Amino acid sequence: MARQRSVQFNSRQYMLSKDYEIYYYSDLHFQSVGSHSHDYYEFYFFVEGAVTMELGGKRCPLAVGDVVIVPPGVPHRAVLTDSAVPYRRFVLWLSREYAEALAAQAKDSVFCLRRAETGRYHWHFDVLSFNSLRASLFDLLDELHAERFGKEAQVDLNLRQLLLRLSRLIHEQTDKRSHTESVSKYEAITAFIDAHLEEDLSLDRLAREFFLSKYYIAHLFQDSVGLSVHQSLIKKRLAACCGAIQSGAKLSELYLSYGFRDYSSFYRAFRKEYGMSPSEYRDTAPHAELAGSS
Repeated sequence: MARQRSVQFNSRQYMLSKDYEIYYYSDLHFQSVGSHSHDYYEFYFFVEGAVTMELGGKRCPLAVGDVVIVPPGVPHRAVLTDSAVPYRRFVLWLSREYAEALAAQAKDSVFCLRRAETGRYHWHFDVLSFNSLRASLFDLLDELHAERFGKEAQVDLNLRQLLLRLSRLIHEQTDKRSHTESVSKYEAITAFIDAHLEEDLSLDRLAREFFLSKYYIAHLFQDSVGLSVHQSLIKKRLAACCGAIQSGAKLSELYLSYGFRDYSSFYRAFRKEYGMSPSEYRDTAPHAELAGSS
């Protein structure tokens, strides 16, 4: 069964912890906090809502898959443009001292912070990339709320992994060498997959559609996201099924709409990915706890 991870929003704008704090919020009729700044780093991982972020004197509407990194001293606030839409997001606070300690040990892990300090605060990631960040955030929250041996060490590892994953994604967007022909082909293939989730999307089919070797496509996915085409496809289909379940789709029908051959294969894949059955997901987290949140 899914653990309740979301907490009620608290308008407090200072840290109680010396190093970091993390929250998952799911609000209706959110009351915006006035423009403010902090002496620590603030991360928003935006999951759902109708929200515009006022940030450093600019306004930027947020979309699912957006990440905002606010360095110390930068004025900001979140403004709801439709209070009837649930506002879901993860918020991570990181002290300067903790960030500097991370930088001294592994400077690559704080590349995301250094990039934000140049004035680039707002980033957008594709579904697969954002889901990987969301999985890391849920792992971190689960570890924080558990009382297990080695908790402090594991939380520290999970937080470092999250920051490094985010830094890698941002580096790939900013490094000119990433904008190669192979990246363009990967993006074209993933866009095609997103538009045809209910169809046969075997390697042979993709090779025919793009006039590429299926072995080239297999290596392209492995090099780009560390997953096989099949693994990536299953994750996309399951994420789409989560959205359909939240919208009230019948479990007995929706799996066919997203390319699963039968209910048993859908059931096994869903349980393996999320640790619960589709019906448990529907009953315990109809809007947020697995599909997705200052």
